[in-house]
Amino acid sequence: MHGYANPTRFLSLAKWLTPLLLVSGLVIAGGALAWGLLEVSPDRLMGETVRILFLHVPTAWLGMGGWTAIAISSLVFLVWKHPLAAIAARASAVPGMVFTAICLATGSIWGRPTWGTWWVWDGRLTSMLVLLFLYAGYIALSQAAARDGASSRIPAIFGLVGAINIPIINRSVVWWNSLHQPPSITMGKSAIDTEFLVPLLIGTVGFSLLFAGVVLARMRTLLADFQAEARLRRRAMEAA
Repeated sequence: MHGYANPTRFLSLAKWLTPLLLVSGLVIAGGALAWGLLEVSPDRLMGETVRILFLHVPTAWLGMGGWTAIAISSLVFLVWKHPLAAIAARASAVPGMVFTAICLATGSIWGRPTWGTWWVWDGRLTSMLVLLFLYAGYIALSQAAARDGASSRIPAIFGLVGAINIPIINRSVVWWNSLHQPPSITMGKSAIDTEFLVPLLIGTVGFSLLFAGVVLARMRTLLADFQAEARLRRRAMEAA
């Protein structure tokens, strides 16, 4: 993997991998959503509202997955000084925040007919909202560091500290008396009927590919910006 720390090698890989991930992700996620929204039978208890499951659950997982990517990339940057690690963390932040926002919005829409309210200060909902704010803080810090030419260590440390919230989100429905349903999918077993589980898992794969494609596209953009800025600096020095 360290061979791709070289930006030129990374860009040669990302050039063809990015459209592949984006197109395959759109096709798979779109097909799974169509399957879940149009073909799956209504749930015995939740009726038609169960269909929001096929968007809500993958976005929740990828909201947490996005911050996990930030934390891992931040650790690699702090420990091994990997040249692309800080860029990978920055690139993961915006799509992670978008998925988190979609998760919260679809959860509120789902909660209205299920709980009779758009929002409750439930452990799972509150910790997910905290994740949204953490994303906003990380994006602001990383943009400020890039704009002012400061070290990327501060955003990286923030990324690691913020990872404390991920297990809290995951275990919130177990640790506290929660309106949110307990975990439906755990290691080796699932409480979800196969009719719902199959399109859900396929959709999660599709959204994950889409997420990866967006991250690669953003990494390419950030690298292009850095290279353009470096060229401008060189020209300014030569002109002086």
